[in-house]
Amino acid sequence: SAPPAPPSADAGSSSSSSSSAGRFRSSWGAQEAGGGRGGDYLFELGQSDYNTNVDAGQHVGMIDSLFAGNVLGARSDIADGSLRGWEARSLNNIVGDYYIAPQFMDKVAMHITKNYLADQGAISASTKVPLIMGIWGPKGCGKTFQTELAFKKLGVEPIVMSAGELESETAGQPGRLIRERYRKAAELSRTRGKLSCLVINDLDAGIGRFGNTQVTVNNQIVIGTLMNICDDPNRVSIGANWRESDTIKRVPIIVTGNDFSTLYAPLIRDGRMEKFYWQPQREDVVNIVWQMYKEDGLARRDVEALIDTFANQALDFFGALRAATYDGQIRDWMAGVAGAPLHAADASRVKEVNKRLLAQQDLPEFEPVALRLADLISEGQRLVGEQAAVNAGRLGELYMKGVVWGEDGLGGWSGSDDSSGDDELRPPRSLLG
Repeated sequence: SAPPAPPSADAGSSSSSSSSAGRFRSSWGAQEAGGGRGGDYLFELGQSDYNTNVDAGQHVGMIDSLFAGNVLGARSDIADGSLRGWEARSLNNIVGDYYIAPQFMDKVAMHITKNYLADQGAISASTKVPLIMGIWGPKGCGKTFQTELAFKKLGVEPIVMSAGELESETAGQPGRLIRERYRKAAELSRTRGKLSCLVINDLDAGIGRFGNTQVTVNNQIVIGTLMNICDDPNRVSIGANWRESDTIKRVPIIVTGNDFSTLYAPLIRDGRMEKFYWQPQREDVVNIVWQMYKEDGLARRDVEALIDTFANQALDFFGALRAATYDGQIRDWMAGVAGAPLHAADASRVKEVNKRLLAQQDLPEFEPVALRLADLISEGQRLVGEQAAVNAGRLGELYMKGVVWGEDGLGGWSGSDDSSGDDELRPPRSLLG
């Protein structure tokens, strides 16, 4: 038989205290105050969330300083978050004064604000607010960078994915990854008090259908996962046991791409995805490029002349053009370290360039070049010549007989047995429409 319970130290203690002492002899068997679901405390803690917030009770304000803080000159408190790697991007790498197109800022801010208001009940539940915003348009027109600038101004810390993560050798892994990242964004918003969202860059490159490209099981799972999250954004399972109380915050999803007509039609319907076609107007292009060049001594009228000279080029062309202005200084530095131009220098001296780059020591700090419009146009014409050489060569046709460029004009391939009449180059589409 069980040993008798020890006598109470206080004869006047309540019967409820005696009952509790008889039922729970340690914290392992105690139930959490407020009820719980019948399991012990550690079981409840482990089942409460897939990503249990362990910050509480593990920093200096909650436990003895011996186990946290700066002890003997060593940082030991990884649980306070200072030594923890967060998956969200703070966008602190964006330094400088950049131009955000007003229309772009309005669209991003509206989408994020509307979804957070819908989650908090400020918008009627009968109103279907699209969870995804698809930003699409011509290549190189600044979709991703403008999105990051808008995030930085709004104080949003996004969880970012790329199209390269939408395929895997394991069936179902990309879909699970999307659900995990979405829950991570929701958890970040709840625990850190930060606006967050899930961003998937170049979605059409990952799950779009171009010509005769193969559709995989993972493509189908990714599409189904995104559609399911749109339909019920507060319940996102990652394969754990279904729990009725397992709800998360609704956080918006933003995707970018070049051609959303290649995506599965039910995914991009209006109830699930709000579509935003981004093709900057001339004024937007002038302001963005002017912001890029204004510290280099170039007048605004020169920037306008440069844009008019290369009107068919995307925004990234002007970024590459500015980066090319440092080529002369870099070439002079390499020749100075090697003692001669690299093609004529001794191999042992060339290794010194290699050594400095790897060790990140004795590296120069280049001054911005005083730019002239004539020099930029000359360099721009060289870049255009390289583009024309790629288009004129079309060496792929030598390796893929009977395959011609897709009629969509977006660089996709489409099968054809007749390549006649396709010898002339298509005229380039203007970025400015």
